[in-house]
Amino acid sequence: MTHPAFSTDLSRLINPRAIALVGASERPQSIGGRTLSNLLDHSQIDGELYLVNPTKSELRGHRCWPSIASLPQTPDVAVIAVPASGVIAVMEECAARRVPFAIILTSGFGEAGAEGQRAQARLKEIAEQAGMRIYGPNCPGLTNVNARLGMTFSPSFPHDLVKGPIGLATQGGGLGRNVMQAMERGIGIGLWASTGNEVDLQVADFIHYMATAPDIKVIVTLLEGIKDGPRFLAALQCAADNGKPVIALKVGKSEYGQRAAQSHTASLTGSAEVNSAVFRQYGVIEVDDIDELVDTAWLFARAMPGEREAIGVYCSSGGTTALTADAVGTAGLTLAEFAPETTELLRSKLPDYAAIHNPVDTTAAVLSDADLVESTLGAVAADPNTGCVVTPIALDYGETTIRMAQTIIAAQQRVRSPIVPIWMSDRLGEGYRMLVEAGFAPPRSVGKAIAAIRRWTEWGRWHRSAAGRPARRLPAAVPAAQNEVRNLSELQAKALLEKAGIPLLPVAVARTREEARRIADGMGYPVVAKIASPDILHKSDIGGVRVGIADGAQLALAWDDIMASARHHKPDAAIDGLLIEKMAPGGGVELMAGVTRDPVFGHVMTFGLGGVYVEILRDVTRRLLPLSPEDAASMVREMRCFPVLDGARGRPVADVPALERLLLGVSEFVTANAERIEEMDLNPIWVGARGEGALPLDAVIVERGAA
Repeated sequence: MTHPAFSTDLSRLINPRAIALVGASERPQSIGGRTLSNLLDHSQIDGELYLVNPTKSELRGHRCWPSIASLPQTPDVAVIAVPASGVIAVMEECAARRVPFAIILTSGFGEAGAEGQRAQARLKEIAEQAGMRIYGPNCPGLTNVNARLGMTFSPSFPHDLVKGPIGLATQGGGLGRNVMQAMERGIGIGLWASTGNEVDLQVADFIHYMATAPDIKVIVTLLEGIKDGPRFLAALQCAADNGKPVIALKVGKSEYGQRAAQSHTASLTGSAEVNSAVFRQYGVIEVDDIDELVDTAWLFARAMPGEREAIGVYCSSGGTTALTADAVGTAGLTLAEFAPETTELLRSKLPDYAAIHNPVDTTAAVLSDADLVESTLGAVAADPNTGCVVTPIALDYGETTIRMAQTIIAAQQRVRSPIVPIWMSDRLGEGYRMLVEAGFAPPRSVGKAIAAIRRWTEWGRWHRSAAGRPARRLPAAVPAAQNEVRNLSELQAKALLEKAGIPLLPVAVARTREEARRIADGMGYPVVAKIASPDILHKSDIGGVRVGIADGAQLALAWDDIMASARHHKPDAAIDGLLIEKMAPGGGVELMAGVTRDPVFGHVMTFGLGGVYVEILRDVTRRLLPLSPEDAASMVREMRCFPVLDGARGRPVADVPALERLLLGVSEFVTANAERIEEMDLNPIWVGARGEGALPLDAVIVERGAA
């Protein structure tokens, strides 16, 4: 499945039939010279290569053409390797010739100050007028390893050519090349796009392409910033629809990292919490470093997770066996309980002193018998209760370790479940090289291996649970920022919520002490009194709230106290009176739900434990709007305090279904008024026992673009 509104056909860019290299050079260390070498010496071009250089008639025995206009045919791709001062003129030639794609390797544009930004804007203008797409500028080029095509100036291209099912989309070239060089560990990367300044084509476009590309099975992305939220989400949804995992490393999580990312790419980095919430919703596997990214991606490339999640551990060192079992348990994973036939085979084959119940400790005594190790390891991997097997190798023991590597390779050929060898030694001996050449890409520690397996397992659960669900609704595009905002009064906010069908307690504003008494008498006591002012959002902070008012006399005292406190703390605030509200029943739990507008993705809901300590306790979860019923259910259950709602220590079970309905109602309200709602805060939300409902007790809404 694709999303036509956001998808772009990149097939002529990634598999071009005709390429023009503009700025081809005989100087081997220049960008044009290195790109020429990669295309002529190290690529297998299935079509025409045109060299463009107005000062040369030929280069290395190949004819040179003076301009794009002079070429005998229009190329699919123009690779531009001229100085920044000449790029715009070349782009104008490409536009006139209707070249569909331009790869601009040259730096000196959006990353280079005001003048560079103006030049970059001109590039975008030229391309849009001609219907041409730009890749770059300020990028290392495009590498299609599976087709052995390097439209790049990188001197590493000839050395990083291990074909494979992983697609890599990055913004920065250095980290991207770092991932490419994980080929030394035995992984295969079929396509690498490093998009540079993203004046036009973005990482999202290449994720979208890879989501339907037949030679790509796993998508990896390194992100410094996300410029177009809906475009990015459409790509993630397309990958999910096609059953392809997306593994992401997002830099810029800390203030330091955000500053570095912005100076590098001039992109919005976004809130780390929001980015992570969006990733969870769309099934993206978020990792924290390059090793974790590579280990996880290659495990997916070897095998997709199935319903069998339990792990088998097969080892020859007692201490290493225990270390691995601990890591499995600490990660929240499960050791498989072997089927009787597996246990019986292990008992019949292994010595009496070996541990035959998972985790298996063969002891080092059996390593000299390769057939014995292969048959027993194969039995563990073939066990019907086992989803994968880890085989930690604690040390390089020369010939013994070589035989162990051989048996792992042989055993894997007989079973479908992945065997994950862990090479723990810093000595990378022949056994390690054998595993690399066989495509195992051994993780270098038990912790890294188990982390990859945990993410593999969790994505399998997510993917199975998402099967058959309706496609997720993409959020509306984020409108341009407007400075004009206004705070609605609590009464105005609650009127909007009530109109949207969200249940509320009776509420009214009293302009005088006498009117407050009439309202409260009509509602019935107890009531709550709150200062009514559009200029005072956090009423409790200034003594602007009284709860549990039992009669008219207490209400009169509350009026005097609240008004005095408001005048003292906020002397310039406009005061409308007191808001009188029926008090919620006793008991219950106080929660909160807030909505903010993220500049990249749009409206995001934060939900969790409420009351005055929400900022301190920070027991919250987040989701991008609109919510699905599954989102609402998972938000409630992800909170650390969920056991309190679920009847912990004899408490009544809370009305969780009503709470989920409330979250969905708020989501629909905000989505229907997306242009209007800037912020929203429902705190506290009272949740009673099962059947008693969930009610917002306070409501703050900030509108944008309002008069």
